[in-house]
Amino acid sequence: MKGLVFAAAALCVPPFAFLLAQNRRWMRYAFVGVVAAMCLYEATSINFLAHPDYRGTSRGLEVSLAHLMAFSLLGAVAFSGRLRRLVPDRGAALFLLYALLCLPSLSAAENVLFGLFEVWKTALLYVLYLAVRSYLRATDDLRTVLRALAAFAAVNFAVVVRAHVAGVWQPHGLFPHQNSMAVAMNLLGCLFLAGYVEHGAGTRLGRLCLAGFLCAAAAAVRSYSRMALALMPVGYGLAWLLCVVRVRPRRWLARTVPLAVAGLVALAAMAPRIVQRFETAPKESGSTRVELALCAWEMVKDEPLRGVGLNNWGIKINPPYEYAERAGRVRDWGGDTSDALVETVYLLTAAECGIPALLALLAWFAWHLFRCIPLARSLRGTPWAFVPAGLAGGLVAAYLQSCFEWVFRQPLNLFVLVILFAMISYLNELATRRLGDLGNTKSPSRPVAKSPASRLDDSATRRLEATSSRPVVQSPSRQLQS
Repeated sequence: MKGLVFAAAALCVPPFAFLLAQNRRWMRYAFVGVVAAMCLYEATSINFLAHPDYRGTSRGLEVSLAHLMAFSLLGAVAFSGRLRRLVPDRGAALFLLYALLCLPSLSAAENVLFGLFEVWKTALLYVLYLAVRSYLRATDDLRTVLRALAAFAAVNFAVVVRAHVAGVWQPHGLFPHQNSMAVAMNLLGCLFLAGYVEHGAGTRLGRLCLAGFLCAAAAAVRSYSRMALALMPVGYGLAWLLCVVRVRPRRWLARTVPLAVAGLVALAAMAPRIVQRFETAPKESGSTRVELALCAWEMVKDEPLRGVGLNNWGIKINPPYEYAERAGRVRDWGGDTSDALVETVYLLTAAECGIPALLALLAWFAWHLFRCIPLARSLRGTPWAFVPAGLAGGLVAAYLQSCFEWVFRQPLNLFVLVILFAMISYLNELATRRLGDLGNTKSPSRPVAKSPASRLDDSATRRLEATSSRPVVQSPSRQLQS
């Protein structure tokens, strides 16, 4: 039955994409549909060839409504003739390099099918990235993206509130785990905090960012994720610092002091539970992470270049393989022959796919982070300078948290991450075009390549001059008076 549902939905994608291409507003609704489908990810995903009991990063060929909406959005951009390049910049090239460097590990995999599950997930992730990136380039509609992300944070907060009322100790919102929710909400919270500090509550954009920040920050705190709570001052503090350097002191004080006071009051109210979360954390959690990290290191020593097999950790960590025994991890297996995943995505990538793939993954993460700070400077004077400033703080906190917790392999986390990466990539192109326009303006010997907005302004100016140069035709009554 699920195969028939997927086949029917897949057949509808091309005509639906062609229909969306006829109207820019419909394309906007398609992007909102992508984010709306993310809110219903568990209910709208189908897993083919499923292995639900496997302890790995992918358990089948998973397709969701969000993927189908991303295909539709990308097809709409292509049908409209605005799809330029399939590899927009170095960030996209680094992601594809990482994906290619993971493929040789299939030769060492005991179960190649499990590795293909991860290849499938990576390919669909790139489709989502390319769809959002192409949509932004075709429409310059960053405001809709921010509105959709703020709505996503609000829906997640509503789910957290419902779980809190039901007495859930650590709610996870729309995500599969509270740590996953915390890292995603901190990313969005830093972004929206920067927008509020930049624009204030006197503008629509500022009020949108304030609402998004409050929802995201409250959900992250209520997750009681220890690393997320510890890194919140790092992420939010860096985002705030990168914004206040461009805002007058009187304004940022008026905008941030009330938020700081409200935050201190909320933390004081939740302090007993937060302290309890740190005090009652099981000691076995830390020792298990260390042992699994040593197991990953044993795998890296055996296969430093190609790894032990993409998405094959759940096989190689268990008997009859001796990696766990060599690392000193002793368990009373009994009838259970499945062990946990190593907590950090970096060690997992090195163990499963080798050191070259790990370096490509680090380069992909680093490129987007290190583009944020220069973008915050080059976009000064535009409404979007806060986006790279906020994401710089959010990415620093997220990368640090990913060193200790399992947060960058779940689909929803990756969806949020690649949407934010697509925003950085688009703003990088926007800043390049802006600097090019300024350079052309300063060089009188070269013809100035004007943007569409500049051409519209020039045409309006020419119409105004033509109107002012016409002879004034007086009415008959006016002529008699003369």
